[in-house]
Amino acid sequence: MGVPPARAYSSVGAGDRWQVEVDRSICIGSAQCVHRAQGAFRLDSGMQSHPVEPETDANEKVLEAAENCPVEAIMITLLGSGEPVFPPEE
Repeated sequence: MGVPPARAYSSVGAGDRWQVEVDRSICIGSAQCVHRAQGAFRLDSGMQSHPVEPETDANEKVLEAAENCPVEAIMITLLGSGEPVFPPEE
């Protein structure tokens, strides 16, 4: 019986800055990110997601969008160190 992996961050660190990327080769344009983190993501004319601000303050809604992407196309790393926020390292 496996235990599901813990969230990468149980809470967003105050003052943290993130680099947010969307792997458009796997994005299916579900718009879940747009709905979960309004103003943080947009869909282009090809129905591919993009972060509005690739470098952003840590934000629970952005993390929620990444965690709920149906194809896990959203990657978040700590700006500067490159430490993964989501998806967590295995």
